Amino acid sequence: MFTGIVSTVGRVTRVSEGRGNGDRGTVLAIRASYKGLKRGESIAVNGACLTVERVVKGGFLVRAVATTLGRTTIGEWTAGRPVNLERALRATDRLGGHLVQGHVDAVATVTAVADLGDALLVDLRVPSEVLELCIPQGAITVDGVSLTVNALPGGEVVQVSLIPFTRAHTTLDALRPGVRVHVEADVLGKYVRQLCRTDR
Repeated sequence: MFTGIVSTVGRVTRVSEGRGNGDRGTVLAIRASYKGLKRGESIAVNGACLTVERVVKGGFLVRAVATTLGRTTIGEWTAGRPVNLERALRATDRLGGHLVQGHVDAVATVTAVADLGDALLVDLRVPSEVLELCIPQGAITVDGVSLTVNALPGGEVVQVSLIPFTRAHTTLDALRPGVRVHVEADVLGKYVRQLCRTDR
């Protein structure tokens, strides 16, 4: 479980395919400033919960299996890519964002970006199953960052607003039309939708 409050921006230093002995998926080496990492620890990498397979000097290795590759853009990543990172929530931590599972629901596409000076408005085209879980002033996770839904302009678009701090401390300041991002809808909305279904 995470909060969507990015603690550092890391960088992918190597991408390789698992080989031999049943190893599969894509292995990512990520440089990060974390101290005290342990094997088996969960880290949200651009919002995708991945398990630390190995701790190395200055970073760690994680593996994205077929299921993860099918729901994310990780299969397209190359060395040098910056990524938003967050370690798993501890019971004593402040819940600064919202409850985030690290289960990417879909890949969204940026359709418009407007710089208002004190905020950056970003429009995202999302699948209908994500849109129906969004409400104005509700929560959505974009590339691992907890954001507030600023507006629902119509169509399948969700608009979020980035404050200067978020732009300075995550990768989201680089968003431009056409860029694809990971999105996770609010888990509370998922439970409400399931409970309210009449087709069960």
